[in-house]
Amino acid sequence: MTDRALSPNPLPLAGEGDVVPLRGDAHYDIAIVGGGPVGAALAAALAGSEYRVAVLEARDVLAAQDPRAIALSQGARLILERIGAWPALAEQATPISTIHVSQRGSFGRAELLASEMGVPALGYVTRYGDLYAALAAQLQQSGATVSTGAQVTAIRSTSGYGAVEFHRGGVEQLLTADLVVLADGGKSLPGRQQVKDYGQTAILCTVTTAQPHGSRAYERFTPEGPMALLPLGEAYALVWTVPNAQAEAVLGLDDAAFLARLHGRFGDRQGRFLTASKRAAFPLRMITSEPVQGPRILRIGNAAQTLHPVAGQGFNLGLRDAWQLGQLIWEADKPALGSAEFCTRYRDRRGPDVSGGMRMTDLMVELFSNDNFVLRHGRGVGLALMDALPPLKKAFARKMMFGAQAW
Repeated sequence: MTDRALSPNPLPLAGEGDVVPLRGDAHYDIAIVGGGPVGAALAAALAGSEYRVAVLEARDVLAAQDPRAIALSQGARLILERIGAWPALAEQATPISTIHVSQRGSFGRAELLASEMGVPALGYVTRYGDLYAALAAQLQQSGATVSTGAQVTAIRSTSGYGAVEFHRGGVEQLLTADLVVLADGGKSLPGRQQVKDYGQTAILCTVTTAQPHGSRAYERFTPEGPMALLPLGEAYALVWTVPNAQAEAVLGLDDAAFLARLHGRFGDRQGRFLTASKRAAFPLRMITSEPVQGPRILRIGNAAQTLHPVAGQGFNLGLRDAWQLGQLIWEADKPALGSAEFCTRYRDRRGPDVSGGMRMTDLMVELFSNDNFVLRHGRGVGLALMDALPPLKKAFARKMMFGAQAW
């Protein structure tokens, strides 16, 4: 029996706007496991191509009622424009014109300005739910066949195809594909993960301040961990990192005590903190999934790497994964899709950006989350030098906006 004999009845593409349930025993050119933001972006990047694409999403609906804020780099905006998702998101996104970087209890600060970098904004802040709605709309218009409520149970790879087993509606089904991409979903399938626990918890909420934000964002480093204020509408999205041992106590504070403690950590740059929304907390870890050896299976987005939120690089890195994989698929000859050479080419292309972004994020956490006298003064000197040397500041800003790519 040949590889193709496992899947004798390829399914037609979905029509524009349709969400089409999969039947079992189907073969596609590309199967995307995970229809979250990164998986949806990849499907959208492949719209109009010759490839038959299937997307397996565990949730029953393509929606996310998630109020958390997410930071988008200027590079992310360019990708979202290219895949058609930006127009629906633009009105909900708040631009960042200035980023103020400082450390508590020591000298040294740096200020990055969009006007000095020659871009309309250094980045944008939006709610996760709004971002996903824009990407899900493009997914549904991409021509991909989408199966919601699909719980993937196993993934196998051979020299000829990748096989995905999944449950849907209580029925075991099989899908084969020349290339299987683990995107937002499938984090535990297959392979091992390396986990670095930072011993920190991110406390998230929305706060208002006495002074308007004026499109200014703050990255403030403290010995307990970094904190960020990101302009979101008329308010700020707060990401406050605390040691795990303090998280429960901070979450248990009433609004007045929470705002007072926040002011003590952040300082007076925005005046008093006036209000705070309901708080949520998430443990912070760096997770790296080992690449799948051999052909047919690739990881992108959160299925490949999860970062600390300092500098807001996680989703932006995953979006670049999706965009560059999409470009590589467009460039490839169809018979080469999913081959060992194809997978190696993708990993080589993404390697510098992914490894560089992870090292930079990890280094920032390790260097700034302490009160070491020597490091504190070294950090102050470094921030002051960056602020005083425009080429250095521009190089750092471009790294934040575009990763390792030359745009």
